[in-house]
Amino acid sequence: MKYYRYGLAIKITVIALGLIIIFSNIIKNSNQISEVYSLKKELPIYSVDRKDKKIALTIDCAWGDEFTLDILDVLDEYNVKSTFFLVGFWADDYPHQVKEIYNRGHEIGNHSSTHPNMSQLSKGQMIEELETTGNKIEELINKKPIVFRPPYGDYNDLLIQTARELGYYTIQWDIDSLDWKELGVDPVVDKVVKNVSHGSIILCHNNAKYIKEYLPIILQRLQEKGYEFVPISQLIYKDNFEIDNSGRQIYIK
Repeated sequence: MKYYRYGLAIKITVIALGLIIIFSNIIKNSNQISEVYSLKKELPIYSVDRKDKKIALTIDCAWGDEFTLDILDVLDEYNVKSTFFLVGFWADDYPHQVKEIYNRGHEIGNHSSTHPNMSQLSKGQMIEELETTGNKIEELINKKPIVFRPPYGDYNDLLIQTARELGYYTIQWDIDSLDWKELGVDPVVDKVVKNVSHGSIILCHNNAKYIKEYLPIILQRLQEKGYEFVPISQLIYKDNFEIDNSGRQIYIK
């Protein structure tokens, strides 16, 4: 009986030690999982959480200049101020238009220097892309841009962090007009008007085939719905904000 009790005690001790090891591993793995999820992925601003009906029209300029003055005239007609994101080589080709856009009261943003997939670049290359175009814009309008849109909507954590270090807010969109597909006027109008909500950011392109036709329709219909168009820098929050997992910027009180 004495040896039986001794053997039983050993078994209990072994089992207890085993359970301690198992639970220790569970706790360790749980902490590791928590650490992984606590490393929040960097996101650009896709839209803004607002109680008012402010929205932003953004126009990317990378190739061509055929419709730029027509776009500006339409925006003037509807008293709309927007944000034009310029690629560096576009600014090189059309410096007079850069000044005209700014002189008409619109915001100018940075859209890189050479329009690359920026997630594939090193940090040094990212800085060069941003600073080259930022300097060109500043030389033309005497004002440094503070908003940046990655070409193709392509980004990673390093890009957003680097842009922030250089003083930029990285901007995406929640409404893609798909005007670049050249499907006609109605598909663009339907895509935009049916999906806009408070704080939306609309993506268009200055060289889209039907922009002269669809733009006035969109502006009129959304204004009739009570929406107010403002430049990106007037739509976003500059401080005290967080970005949820959908890319929506939320003000923190």
